[in-house]
Amino acid sequence: MRNLTGLVSGIVSYFFLTPIYQASTQILVNQAKNDQAAYNYNEVQTNLQLINTYNVIIKSPAILDKVSEQLKLDMTASELNGKITVASEKDSQVVNISVQDADAALAANIANKTAEVFQTEIVKIMSVDNVSVLAKATVAENQSPIKPQPLLNVAIAIVVGLMASVGLAFLLEYLDNTIKNEQDIEKLLELPILGVIATIDDQKMEELKKRKAGSRTAGRGETYGV
Repeated sequence: MRNLTGLVSGIVSYFFLTPIYQASTQILVNQAKNDQAAYNYNEVQTNLQLINTYNVIIKSPAILDKVSEQLKLDMTASELNGKITVASEKDSQVVNISVQDADAALAANIANKTAEVFQTEIVKIMSVDNVSVLAKATVAENQSPIKPQPLLNVAIAIVVGLMASVGLAFLLEYLDNTIKNEQDIEKLLELPILGVIATIDDQKMEELKKRKAGSRTAGRGETYGV
């Protein structure tokens, strides 16, 4: 069963699942400062507190409708939202915007345009200007899709198949109520076993007959000799 599940998983992964590519861009939430010598602790904490709000705004229709319009995409804000992931490390002022799409170039364009539109619109929405693009999304040559991962899928399928095989074996053993030995009879009839008739296969029976025949011939020879 595990070989079958691995084979099916490999065929589905290679021939039926659409490859999905990912592109990411980074924006920095950082208030412009007059004094470049040192950071103001309160300003940093304010920026960190704003990041959670920014993460929500980035995926809002106020931003994504403009992204779709400017890129001339036939997508709603809700559809774009499903392609975009926004995340930031704990206590970090850097926000990652990742986009997944079957077209690697389109994924990079959506990521960069989302960052660009957000940088422009946040000034109007919150009257702040503390967002800058840290790194733009790019498309690498011969870029590999992030999913599906055929080898990983096959490995998982084999493990699942193995677990299913073991589970099925235990289930069949549990459901099997046939009598296999004297212990099963004793348990079923609740009577003690007085004796057991041994079974001898055909090969052993032939060997036993040959031995008996040999013993008789040898005994006759000894009698004639006397």
